[in-house]
Amino acid sequence: FALYFLSHIPITALIDLQPLLPAGIVPQALTDLLQQYATAFRDPMMLQPPEWFKAFIYCEAFLQLPFFPVAAYAFLKGGCRWIRTPAIIYSTHVATTLFAILAHILFHDFSKSEHAGPQTLRERLVLLSIYLPYLLIPLLLLFTMLCNPHYKHVEKRKRK
Repeated sequence: FALYFLSHIPITALIDLQPLLPAGIVPQALTDLLQQYATAFRDPMMLQPPEWFKAFIYCEAFLQLPFFPVAAYAFLKGGCRWIRTPAIIYSTHVATTLFAILAHILFHDFSKSEHAGPQTLRERLVLLSIYLPYLLIPLLLLFTMLCNPHYKHVEKRKRK
């Protein structure tokens, strides 16, 4: 989990947040990288995000990004039971947003998009495969936080 959260910091800061930033702020090399990704994987949401997708990016910027170093620290250090509740909140939030994104990829008619979107089932599945780890890892995190005995520690109350 530490590697997941550590890797998410630069991905979010350098790539995912680009649609929210004014033109000219992002270095051209990063803009080109996003353009190449969106073209190669037919992901128009990253170039011209629908409003609901922008809302998810704002959540990523203001809720998830500050959590990434905290979570990375907790999992690198190990034994941090305090990460349980924040990790449950994070994982359920991300899983919920990813269900909407994956449904959009599978069922939306991209033929009217300004930027090329997936048209064939194969193209949809390829794009789906890019987003799927961001659903599966949070679900694994949620399962771990709920089922692993280490994180299910119940504090004993002192009797007066």
